[in-house]
Amino acid sequence: METLREIRRHIRSIGNLSQVTKALEAVSASKVQKAQAAVLATRPYAHRAWELIVNIACVRGEKFHSLLTHREPVHSVLIVLFTSDRGLCGAYNQNIIRATTDYVEQLGVPVSYIAVGRRGRDVIWRMQADLVAEFHGLPAVPSFVDVSAIARTAIEEFLQERADAIFLAYTDFINLMRQQPVIKRLLPLTPSRLEEQAVSEYVVDMQPLGVAEYIYEPGKAEIMNAVLPRFTELQVYQATLEASASEHAARRMAMRNATDNAEELLRDLTLMRNKARQQAITSELLDIAGGAEALEQALQAAR
Repeated sequence: METLREIRRHIRSIGNLSQVTKALEAVSASKVQKAQAAVLATRPYAHRAWELIVNIACVRGEKFHSLLTHREPVHSVLIVLFTSDRGLCGAYNQNIIRATTDYVEQLGVPVSYIAVGRRGRDVIWRMQADLVAEFHGLPAVPSFVDVSAIARTAIEEFLQERADAIFLAYTDFINLMRQQPVIKRLLPLTPSRLEEQAVSEYVVDMQPLGVAEYIYEPGKAEIMNAVLPRFTELQVYQATLEASASEHAARRMAMRNATDNAEELLRDLTLMRNKARQQAITSELLDIAGGAEALEQALQAAR
């Protein structure tokens, strides 16, 4: 059993740790509110933009843009992996990394990575996988400019045919209590026949709804050259916002659980301290009583 001094030292250290976790929870709560607002504001537009480009890709006829080129068979895949720069966010990083590695094992083709976040970069280094680029230090609520370099790097890898398919691996923000790891196809913009693939269970894809012929003004090429890269960057931006909101929500919940556990441990340690102090006082009283009785016996013997 710990001594009274050790228990008091332990109580002080747990109390200091509880103050840190409370502060981190407050910071994450502030950040997740801003990130959640940004996600909810951009999600409808990103969804409709993705639906539009999928329907454009399904129009019968010649594929009039290189981002619509579906290459078969797929010889190489690029995955943009979104993780956090720091820890203390529960199983947030482990869940998306596990989903990504499971997906890669099912692919059976060479896979390269773009790491967004230091945690994912470190895992890719340990796996000795091909790391194309690495981005970190993004703000809590990144802007479109902060993310554009990530999208341009991915698009360049596809256009240079160094990757036949590109996927986004991120954590989808559902609510403050739940975040879901997601792997989403980014390029090519042609819907794939996922139901025929062994990896279909991992990938979230959108099927075209009511494919229609579009009228292009001033021209098809001009519109596509401006719209498709922009909408592709928008999907990367939306994935970044989803990952950021999920990270702060996971960290807030992890810090809340840590604070609750610290407070429970403090209660247990306080009870142990009181018992140890009571035992020490009882021992001292017994020593005093024993000494008094011995002194009385000595005095009676001297008489």
